[in-house]
Amino acid sequence: MKIVTWNCNGAFRKKFDSISDFNADIYIIQECENPAESGHKDYIKWADNYLWTGDTKNKGLGIFARPDFILEKLDWTNSFKNHTVKHFLPCKINNDFDILAVWTHRNNSPNFGYIGQLWKYIQVNKDKLNGTIIIGDFNSNAIWDEWDRWWNHTDVVNELKELDIESIYHKLTGEQQGKESKPTLYFQRNLSRPYHIDWLCCMNPA
Repeated sequence: MKIVTWNCNGAFRKKFDSISDFNADIYIIQECENPAESGHKDYIKWADNYLWTGDTKNKGLGIFARPDFILEKLDWTNSFKNHTVKHFLPCKINNDFDILAVWTHRNNSPNFGYIGQLWKYIQVNKDKLNGTIIIGDFNSNAIWDEWDRWWNHTDVVNELKELDIESIYHKLTGEQQGKESKPTLYFQRNLSRPYHIDWLCCMNPA
C-alpha cells in the first residue's frame, strides 16, 4: 500500500494532477479545498472517495482514497479542556487499520500552537492510538524545542514511542530528531531555508 502526504499550500483543484503520477492508494492533503463545495468538475471527479475537515471551504485537511477503498471517519474527540484542537482527521481504512491525518495549526494559541495541538490531541485520545498510522504536516521539529515546555516536539516523540509508535523516516535512516538530512519544506520556497516538518509515524516495524 502506498500513502502520500503533501501540504499543497492551497488551490489543490489546480494541483491534484501533479501528484496523481505517484499512483498512491491514499493521499493525505493539507490546505486543500472541500470537494463538496468546489465548482471544479475535474477535482470533484478525482475526489470521489474522501473525508475532509476544515474551518473554511478553501483550506482544510483531506484524506483521498482509491474508489474501492472503504473510509470510515472515527469519532475521536478534538476537545481538550473545552478547547478545540486542530486539524486532525482519524479514519478506519477498509475496516482494517486506522489512520490519523494531521495538519497542526497555530489555532490562535501563542503557547500551544502547532506541536502543542498534537500534544493535546494525544492526551485525550491516547487509548485509541494503538496501531494507528499518524501522518501529515506536524509543522514541528526538535530544533524548536523550548526548555520550559512539556509539550515540545521531543516530548511528543517520546510519548508516541511509549505507545510503540515511531517516525519511519528516522527508523529507516538512523538519523536523530532535529538532525534530518532531507527537508520536507523549503520555507517560503527558499532553498536556503530547509526544514523537516512532515511525518509518518506508526508502530515499530521491527
